[in-house]
Amino acid sequence: MQLCVVCSEQIHKYRCPVCRIRYCSVGCFKKHRNDGSCQPVKDAAPPAPAPCPRPCPSGAAEPWTVDDLLDEDSQSDRVPLQKLQLLGESKDLMNLLQNPHLRNLMLTVDSAEDKSKAVKKAMQEPLFVELANQCLQIIEPTEIRDDDDDDDD
Repeated sequence: MQLCVVCSEQIHKYRCPVCRIRYCSVGCFKKHRNDGSCQPVKDAAPPAPAPCPRPCPSGAAEPWTVDDLLDEDSQSDRVPLQKLQLLGESKDLMNLLQNPHLRNLMLTVDSAEDKSKAVKKAMQEPLFVELANQCLQIIEPTEIRDDDDDDDD
């Protein structure tokens, strides 16, 4: 387990999208960003970046990757890339994301310090529940039982 590079007190949860240092909280990220030490990392052979789920932070050398968002403990919860790509290909999901109210809800969750609490609050909104259900249906489709086949006896 690695500690936060900024405070050296907590276990890291995130990586800076610019210099890739590991940090534990929004407070540590802001402190890091403001201390002037953040410099883009140039890898010899960088991995192909995943498309940004939202605009990349200003000054980012490259888009965020899935690894930037997950720590080692989150690997078991990782959704395979092929299934994530299905989200980007869903016309139903794209239509849903055109709703400005839903986009504002998502921005509120994304910018919240306590994301768990923000998601719980957002889940009180039927539109957000519809988004969550649409995503889950794409990632983990349920088998639709055709009752008409049972009546063919």
